Amino acid sequence: MLCLLRIENFALVDRLELEFGAGLNVLTGETGAGKSIILDAIDAVLGGKVSSRVIRTGTSRTLVEATFASNDALAGWLSEQEIDLIDDTSVVICREISATASNIRSRSRVNGVLVNRQVMNGLREKLVEITAQGQSVQVGQSSQVREWLDVYGGDSQIQQRHAVVSAFAAYHQTHQALEQRRTLDRERLQQLDLLTYQVQELSGANLSEPDELEQLQQERDRLTHVVDLQQASYKIYQHLYQSESDSPTATDLLGDSEGELLDIVEYDSYLEPLLDLIRDAQMAVNEVARQINTYGENLEADPQRLEEVEERIRELKQIIRKYGPTLTDAIAHFNRTQAELAALTDSEQSIENLEKQEKACLKKLNQACEKLTELRRKAGKQLESQIIRELKPLAMEKVQFQVQIIAIPPTSTGADKITFMFSPNPGELLQPLSETASGGEMSRFLLALKACFSQIDAPGTMIFDEIDVGVSGRVAQSIADKLHQISSQQQVLCVTHQPLIAAMADKHFRVSKETINQDKGKKEHNGQGEERTVVRVTALDNQSKRRDELAQLAGGKSAQDAIAFADSLLVQADNHRKGKKGSKK
Repeated sequence: MLCLLRIENFALVDRLELEFGAGLNVLTGETGAGKSIILDAIDAVLGGKVSSRVIRTGTSRTLVEATFASNDALAGWLSEQEIDLIDDTSVVICREISATASNIRSRSRVNGVLVNRQVMNGLREKLVEITAQGQSVQVGQSSQVREWLDVYGGDSQIQQRHAVVSAFAAYHQTHQALEQRRTLDRERLQQLDLLTYQVQELSGANLSEPDELEQLQQERDRLTHVVDLQQASYKIYQHLYQSESDSPTATDLLGDSEGELLDIVEYDSYLEPLLDLIRDAQMAVNEVARQINTYGENLEADPQRLEEVEERIRELKQIIRKYGPTLTDAIAHFNRTQAELAALTDSEQSIENLEKQEKACLKKLNQACEKLTELRRKAGKQLESQIIRELKPLAMEKVQFQVQIIAIPPTSTGADKITFMFSPNPGELLQPLSETASGGEMSRFLLALKACFSQIDAPGTMIFDEIDVGVSGRVAQSIADKLHQISSQQQVLCVTHQPLIAAMADKHFRVSKETINQDKGKKEHNGQGEERTVVRVTALDNQSKRRDELAQLAGGKSAQDAIAFADSLLVQADNHRKGKKGSKK
């Protein structure tokens, strides 16, 4: 229940504080007095869309604060959002709006905690529902009608709709995978040709060692320079071990050095360890001489092998140019291509498996949709009966109403297109409500619809914005009775021009506009400040004030007949409320 509303610098409101009560709260006033501004402020504080126009001219900041009474369900939800109650009974929602030259900024807090739009949307659903005649557009939207019917159907219907959402997600995922595989399969032949050619080419190249090219290049260099290598190895052998000239070899010099060192050691044994080093050097030189001599003797010119090596080098370089830039990259490409070819070769089996999965998922989706449709048809029949019962007291005794459910392909919301069908007069065919109902009939239908929802899980406050447009007389009295009936179960805020409805109020407010002189510190020459228009709201807390307002609504405050009519309305409303309470007992 909305207990308190504080508004600062919102549109034409400079500063306003309203205390609402339980039951039926009515806002009246002349056309253009600013009644809608109060509802706009409530919508804004609960996260509704705003523009810079809501900021009062001459100010830079707007503030709207609403205090709601809490309950166990609301307290539990706030606890899930990690928001504490202020005093275990209240929820205070505050929205601050400011504008700059380029954009508009808005911040919302719940009990002092900064919250985002998602949290505000969730909280709004639990606190307030606003109904206006303009909702006739929503009545014509299958998605909104479907939402209403599912909520009316209760928890079992909502849970089944969640099951449909899950089943549709599984089907959609499998269907997408199948379509992707089919797309791949359409390109499969072309890819198979390309990959088969590449695998054959790379397989024929016998790629195995990443450094094969370097090894072949070394072998080619060796085969190309056999004579030079033989000559060089023979020279080394001569220098080390056996010279054809009279010059001593390295072996000879080491032998002479060993002899000289032996003579020295006879006189100084300190140098004896050097003998071992010289002898090791002699052995190393002899081994090098032996190996280099063997290397030179084994070198042979092999033109055929040289041609094979050069041919292999040309082949590897061709592979590298196509699949490189290195032989390692070419080998990696070969491995990937083999895997891709294997996957493509198995694509027909994969498509068959995916088709089976899609068929199974579609079957589950259809079953879930069929069960949801069954629940919707059952809820639709109940809603039809209840709507007709609610409309009959609203001077629509012969009305026909039907929840039309037509099968459509399965979606995430089910397999139903739902339309409210309506015929207000006997003998007329049922037609879509949004195309058939007049303004007054639409007002009464929306009121009846909300009356149905007020008996299930509805928010604590219901707001009706000129729901009585297009009606008068007996119909207006019926609407008043229906609003009072709803207000016995939850708080109702109603903007109305009908004195019959206003008379039924438990709490009555008059909205008006005033022109004031606002002193900004810069007085005009005549000593007066700047003139501004402001909205004022007055609580009509005594019978005399209410009588005057009802007379004004009925036809003018100066007319004695209007005053008498207002008095009779108040007496009638009081007796009617007492009679309703007595009948409940």
